[in-house]
Amino acid sequence: MMAAPSRAQVISLYKMLLRESYNFPSYNYRTYAVRRVRDAFRVNKDVADPNTVERLVLEGRQSLALIQRQVVVGSMFQAQKTAVE
Repeated sequence: MMAAPSRAQVISLYKMLLRESYNFPSYNYRTYAVRRVRDAFRVNKDVADPNTVERLVLEGRQSLALIQRQVVVGSMFQAQKTAVE
């Protein structure tokens, strides 16, 4: 097992996830992704167990990679703008 990620690393991951979520070209995907990131971090903000924190950070990094791929795929296909955009 590696050492548990520091608070700064967790905050950095949070910011990267939010920043990447804002890159979704579609309003619906963008707002959904931002809400999911915020909710996930809010739910797990009091986790103190180093193994659990490490597991959650790993899941967060996998989610970041997924979001990055989906942003690229989403930008390949132009969708019609919605009224809120």
